[in-house]
Amino acid sequence: MTESITRIATAGAPAPAGHYAQGTAWRDLVFVSGQLAARPDGSHTADQPFAAQVRQALASLLAILAEAGSGPEHILRVTAYIVGVENWPDFNRVYAEMLGEARPARTVVPVPELHHGYLVEIEATAVRG
Repeated sequence: MTESITRIATAGAPAPAGHYAQGTAWRDLVFVSGQLAARPDGSHTADQPFAAQVRQALASLLAILAEAGSGPEHILRVTAYIVGVENWPDFNRVYAEMLGEARPARTVVPVPELHHGYLVEIEATAVRG
């Protein structure tokens, strides 16, 4: 069965920094790895405000979905890890802005810290359009 797993890669999101793919697809399902707020060229935005980091992480996630033949309207589930529960309202605002009418199942998990000092990491499961 592993021969039917497709690795998703796009220049529209940062290259993986470890032993993983930006995303994988199996049949009609797409799994996007957790996206920090690095720019597609790999440069960091950890010094940027929380909302800017959310925009960048979601932009990377959406670029990976697009490469897989999917989009916001096909997202089944999102898990977001945010540093500081006080950032929840900003997360919700930017998330709603960028996903529009899409309302996938979602979990937001406040955490004490993330790699490289980032304030947000977002992963998703979607179906291909």
